[in-house]
Order: sequence, then C-alpha cells, then structure tokens
Amino acid sequence: MKTVIQRVSEAHVKVDGETVGEIRNGFLLLIGIDEDDEKADADWLVQKILNLRVFGDDDGKLNRSILDISGEILCISQFTLIADYKKGNRPSFIKAAKPEKAVPLFEYFKSAISKSGLKTESGIFGADMKVSLLNDGPVTIVMDSKTKL
Repeated sequence: MKTVIQRVSEAHVKVDGETVGEIRNGFLLLIGIDEDDEKADADWLVQKILNLRVFGDDDGKLNRSILDISGEILCISQFTLIADYKKGNRPSFIKAAKPEKAVPLFEYFKSAISKSGLKTESGIFGADMKVSLLNDGPVTIVMDSKTKL
C-alpha cells in the first residue's frame, strides 16, 4: 500500500462538479492499493500517519502529529500510485488491486483513520475526481507499507 501524505491548509474533491469531500488544516492522503496488500498494510500505515510529527509546535519545530492538532483528513483512492514505469514510457497498472479487493481495503483504511476521532472525508472510489489543495509548507511524504521493518 502506498500513500502520498500532503500537509494541507485546505483540500477538497469534486465529482461531476459537486464537492464530495472537504477539509481544512490536516492531511490529504492519496492511497494506492497493490494486489498483494492486506489489512496489516493498512493498519501499519494508519498508525504511522496518525503519529507522524509534521505539524509545528510553539517553537516552530515539527513536533506535533495530526492527532495533537485535531486535524482533518481527506482520503483519495489513486491506483496510479501502483504504476510500473520501468519498461517503456506507458506505465502499467497491472499490479494495482482490482476493485473487488481494493474497495473493501480502502473502506477499511478510511474506517481505521476515522476511529481516531478526526474528521475524515473521502472521494468516490473509481470516479473521475478533481482534487484541489493548498499544500502547507510544502510538506509531502511518501510511505509504502512494503518498506516497513
């Protein structure tokens, strides 16, 4: 499971011109699910994301987590994060999980995030989404559950 974490001042996602998810200060998460991913991958990422200290403290140091600041989270499914680009110039998405596996795992991930008590919103899985954000910092971090120790 791969996740791009962007610290944002605001973010929203639209489908067919209608806003379906919107947050203020917090994280925009782009989430790619591999065919080999399981709930354990989601659990690991959720804990890392919720405890990631990338928000400023009173001294301006990055010492606070999203839990510490009662931030908000917008989750966006993005199968293109699983692209294989090693051969040629057209990426392959063959390793991305099929919807019958990806949808339940994406829903599980969102549920695990929302159990933190933070406002959690999302786009619509598989839809053509328009995502807007105001990156704060900018702070952008990529996490891959396959690289955990």
